[in-house]
Amino acid sequence: MEQGTLARRAFDEPRLSEDELKLLSQIASGVTADVAARKLELSARTLRRRLRAICDRLDVNTPIEAVVWAARRQLI
Repeated sequence: MEQGTLARRAFDEPRLSEDELKLLSQIASGVTADVAARKLELSARTLRRRLRAICDRLDVNTPIEAVVWAARRQLI
């Protein structure tokens, strides 16, 4: 693979906010969405909506895949 392609891929990679990383960290810890929502002072519906938005931005299908994405990049 060319250097330019690698650099472009790293640059184009989605970024997650601190709040989004906290949300993924809660999910990674194994708590339910309801417990994570309470800990983050969100409604369960808001938490699910934010998880869906994160998954869409990362182009993954499930919150677990989003957790794996963040863990592989050592973000959580």
